[in-house]
Amino acid sequence: MTDIEKAARDAVEAADNAELVRQIAAVLAAQQLIGTHPQPVPVPRQEFSATKWLVVGGVVVSVGLVAALFAVAIAIGAICATACLLVLRGLWADFQKGTRTGSAATPSSRSLTSLA
Repeated sequence: MTDIEKAARDAVEAADNAELVRQIAAVLAAQQLIGTHPQPVPVPRQEFSATKWLVVGGVVVSVGLVAALFAVAIAIGAICATACLLVLRGLWADFQKGTRTGSAATPSSRSLTSLA
């Protein structure tokens, strides 16, 4: 290829590119004329409500107190159950050994029967 042919081909490509740029500019201008986008309406800001936060705080404190009381009730129940089981285990061990014969057996009556 000669320099003249190269120059002619480059001129044709440049003309095609210039035409493409003009078409893009025309499309953008048409979009701006036809489809104007409305500006978004700003959302009104809510005012600060102290009452709402006082209610939220009161509810949180109330729920916390109820949870604490529930935990204390569970702990008391667990202590009572443990004490009951320990007493029953001691009674069961005494009954297995035969040292307790009934509910009427008291230390003073046992000592009196052992003396006779």
